[in-house]
Amino acid sequence: MTETSKSTQLRPGLWNTVNERYPGSMISKEDFIPLSFLNKPLSKSKLTFISSAGVQPMGTMPFDTVHPIGDYTYRKVPSHLKPEELEIHQLKYPTVGANQDINVIFPIERLQELSQDGVIGGLTSNFFSFIGYNMDPDKLELKLAEDIADAVVKDHADIALLCPA
Repeated sequence: MTETSKSTQLRPGLWNTVNERYPGSMISKEDFIPLSFLNKPLSKSKLTFISSAGVQPMGTMPFDTVHPIGDYTYRKVPSHLKPEELEIHQLKYPTVGANQDINVIFPIERLQELSQDGVIGGLTSNFFSFIGYNMDPDKLELKLAEDIADAVVKDHADIALLCPA
């Protein structure tokens, strides 16, 4: 990798940092993935939101929060829903604040407002949520991340906002 290509990475050495902070995670990433740039103004771009908060529409199949290696599925969250139509299935972070105002962890109303105000061009039909507790990095990348990426492409997103819980 050249010095020039290193400077275009958002976080050179990210996987080393993760492994230092979380010993035993054994994450490695040998491939260089260049940054992607937006080809049109944000005010003309359709945005999707992806979160590891475990938020989902009321009444949908709950995430498996007690599986020893995690749940590698995601839920579609229609972007037009209101906070009272959402629930959280998550045991790995305290949800008290999020249950009082889901926007602190899943800013659905703020994104709707940005779309209505023309700051962003619009929202995809769905947002995507999963639970972040996943102990198999290969399965996370090769199953869950690929499944979500395919769904994002099918929803015609121009830009994705990713938010860890």
